[in-house]
Amino acid sequence: MIDTGDVEASSAASTTKPTERRTSAKLESASADTKVQHPSHSKSGHKRVKSKTDLDSKSLDTGKESISGLKIDGVKAKATKEPKQLSQKRPAEAEDDDELENKANKTIKKRKSKEKKEKVAMPLAVRTAVGSLKHSMYIGAHISAAGGVQNSVNNALQIGCNSFALFLKSQRKWTNPPLSPDARDQFKALCIEHKYDATKHILPHGSYLVNLAQADPEKAEQAYSCFLDDLKRCDALGIELYNFHPGNTGSNARPEAIARIAAQLNKAHKATKNVITVLENMAGSGNVVGSTWEDLRDIIALIDNKARVGVCIDTCHTFAAGYDIRSAEAFKETMDKFESIIGLSYLKALHLNDSKAPFASHRDLHANIGTGFLGLRAFHNVMNYLPFQGLPMVLETPIERKGPDGKTIEDKGVWAAEIKLLEGLVGADAASDDFKKDDQRLQDIGAEERKKHQNQADKKQQKTLDALFKKVSPKKKGKARTKETLDDEESSDAGCSHSDA
Repeated sequence: MIDTGDVEASSAASTTKPTERRTSAKLESASADTKVQHPSHSKSGHKRVKSKTDLDSKSLDTGKESISGLKIDGVKAKATKEPKQLSQKRPAEAEDDDELENKANKTIKKRKSKEKKEKVAMPLAVRTAVGSLKHSMYIGAHISAAGGVQNSVNNALQIGCNSFALFLKSQRKWTNPPLSPDARDQFKALCIEHKYDATKHILPHGSYLVNLAQADPEKAEQAYSCFLDDLKRCDALGIELYNFHPGNTGSNARPEAIARIAAQLNKAHKATKNVITVLENMAGSGNVVGSTWEDLRDIIALIDNKARVGVCIDTCHTFAAGYDIRSAEAFKETMDKFESIIGLSYLKALHLNDSKAPFASHRDLHANIGTGFLGLRAFHNVMNYLPFQGLPMVLETPIERKGPDGKTIEDKGVWAAEIKLLEGLVGADAASDDFKKDDQRLQDIGAEERKKHQNQADKKQQKTLDALFKKVSPKKKGKARTKETLDDEESSDAGCSHSDA
């Protein structure tokens, strides 16, 4: 089994000193059901990073034990009082009793609220000092900014992020309240306090509503206004990277759509100061722009100020689009193509996701690290590719699971575990028995899901072949899609897995 080392906290964020509270627990989550531990490092002479960060999933369910060993039992105390004997008390005395009872109840509620907040804020993993890794890999996740962007910093710290993504406002609405000065100032102060470089390692994600390739003038203006608002928020927060999905051609030609995307970016760059607009590569479903390196190259070619544009590689999208990264040789070939077609100088960030769907499926279905069709070897390639050093590397893997009451809950311990797993791959020996065992263990966990999606892909391919032989279109008969439908069309597989703002 791959071993996890002792991870030093590089930030003043930790409320507990690592030397005072050594953690020993199992990081298991029902979404991944994985015992996530660091792979053993190769004997490279670098300083070994030590930590025991396995966290028992039961502690996440009940909240009764934190990783520091502290118990946080739910407060179920009740206010005690003598039975009322109203017949023997004057009205004033009865009122005094009621007032005391109300005060006691308020005190209990405050205590419960305080303990609930402490339980939520309890760190699930200690943040790793990037300098202790063989390569400077800044790994994190797309965390929640609910209640204000300032909350994203502590949420990132809670799961041991060294980089993170967030929504700057609700991604489900076209209009949102403006960024408050208080939220802005708190965000900046917390980034400084906890040593998060907002110019390099924080990567906001754009709204899914925005389509910069939109041809309809009214809808194009709506999309641009929402997009520009986000960029201005980045400027106000001191953030210099902004990731977004390029857009959808609708019923229009791809070159026309690419030209509209570039035109909107040029206009937005002139209206803002420093933020770099980062194009995310896509899985290739429907009329989506950005599933080939050539699409991204063609957009960049039309940008006036090329210092203001970049690319984010999503590992799941890359694989689904037909670029293989599973073996060392395939990974090198894919990155060589990226370098020759786009150029590594434009690479600004990565999204780290395994894939539930098979190679070249053009389906955007994120899986937990090592459990999908990519497997752990692909992520070993990523974590040991030197040009990726210093870039924000953001997890968007599923964290939903069923709670004790049967309701779906988010288990952030999954991300805490996967961050440690990925950090453990830095400098690890992929030929070792421990690595191979861990790879197989994770593959076993995801076997059923992969089989399901492989069957779906096989059936789809067979239908296509049957249709070709019969000279019949494989598309199902139904209502003709209107131009408006095509413009707004979103693939059912196109959504990434994120926490809402």
